[in-house]
Amino acid sequence: MRIMVNGTAREIAADTLAEALVALGQGEETVATALNEEFVPATARARTPIAPGDRIEIVAPRQGG
Repeated sequence: MRIMVNGTAREIAADTLAEALVALGQGEETVATALNEEFVPATARARTPIAPGDRIEIVAPRQGG
């Protein structure tokens, strides 16, 4: 299905947000996620369905000072 990931159109095969992260190579990463501008906690990703046209934002923590 075609979705938007951090503002870029992507074609992936996934039914849930957790599956989408795996398909995008971020399944093992520590990241924050939002689906259609709504925060989705890590514990809810496996039961959060996605649909064509959804907008996923993935944010990784950064170190710095």
